[in-house]
Amino acid sequence: MRNACPDLVTMLAELIASPSVSCTQPALDQSNLAVIEKLETWLSGLGFSTEVIPLPGQPGKANLIATLGSGPGGLVLSGHTDTVPCNPELWTSDPFKLVERDQRFYGLGSCDMKGFFPLAIEAAKAYLDKPLKQPLIILATADEESSMAGAKALADAGRPKARYAVIGEPTSLTPIYMHKGMMMEAVRIRGRAGHSSDPSLGASALEAMHAVMGELIAYRGELQGKYSNADFKVSVPTLNLGCIHGGDNPNRICGYCELEYDLRPLPGMAIDALRHEIDHRLQPLAERFGVAIETDELFPAIPPFENRRDSELVLAAEKLTGHRAEPVAFGTEAPFLQQLGMDTIVMGPGSIDQAHQPDEYLALDQIKPCVAVLEQLIGKYCL
Repeated sequence: MRNACPDLVTMLAELIASPSVSCTQPALDQSNLAVIEKLETWLSGLGFSTEVIPLPGQPGKANLIATLGSGPGGLVLSGHTDTVPCNPELWTSDPFKLVERDQRFYGLGSCDMKGFFPLAIEAAKAYLDKPLKQPLIILATADEESSMAGAKALADAGRPKARYAVIGEPTSLTPIYMHKGMMMEAVRIRGRAGHSSDPSLGASALEAMHAVMGELIAYRGELQGKYSNADFKVSVPTLNLGCIHGGDNPNRICGYCELEYDLRPLPGMAIDALRHEIDHRLQPLAERFGVAIETDELFPAIPPFENRRDSELVLAAEKLTGHRAEPVAFGTEAPFLQQLGMDTIVMGPGSIDQAHQPDEYLALDQIKPCVAVLEQLIGKYCL
């Protein structure tokens, strides 16, 4: 049965050759089942107990929980099976074909983050014939790059249960114990169009949006005066006014305007409270300008994540890697696994600098050190 699992490079090649883009645009969104099925076949062949869990209301999307051993504690090695979209014409080679050159493995998802699964499986192979006192769980999730629906579904279901979790996002094997949250929101204003020669004939959505932007910028200043964390490179919460669309001609009063913005809260800032405060500040402007103002999330927010700087897993990962734990600005599935009660870190091979761009790669010199660290973590928390 154990011959059903290929070698590390073959596994990586087969995963990259299985497109699994997740995207907020339906035309680009794809199923992740081909990746899930490969992982399930390999892990069940190694003796793992496997369960494929379809995402509610999302045909073609599923999570995988693969468990070796049993018990109340144990270790989760977690990764997401999806990738961002890509532009093949900008790649030097086919993004869906694993290519080795310059001491690197190139391919879409090679570092973010299909590459983590073969390394986790390789580490697990060292323990197949050893009696585990606590379970080893390899977790594969759906739609991290878009809605995080896979991790949210697991958190809602209260699964899996373990004591420790490592999410193998590309961090160059530096343990990450904290990151900001992410809110991508929209403000939509409906006014009344009319001839520009007589302002009384309409209600300008564009002028109302000008006031909205001023209110958001003022609120940003208040947040940055109230919240700060010097551990982050950018120590304050940020609010970026990203794009705006409105109106159609200079001689017409603008009847509709839409703004999209990005807010990155620090740990300790509650997303629901931020949304409520923004709504509270913007609604008086609707009456003032005679318009309707609606706010909406572009996709579900990612909460901030913070583990204790001196947690057992953070300290163990620092000792094994030789890297001091750090915070990062990008979001991960860590807050959802933490909701399940696990001591959680983010740590994996490759660099985030190579993610989400043409010619994404995983450096070969990251592979052996990552497998070695994962083997030692399995030994520490499962034997």
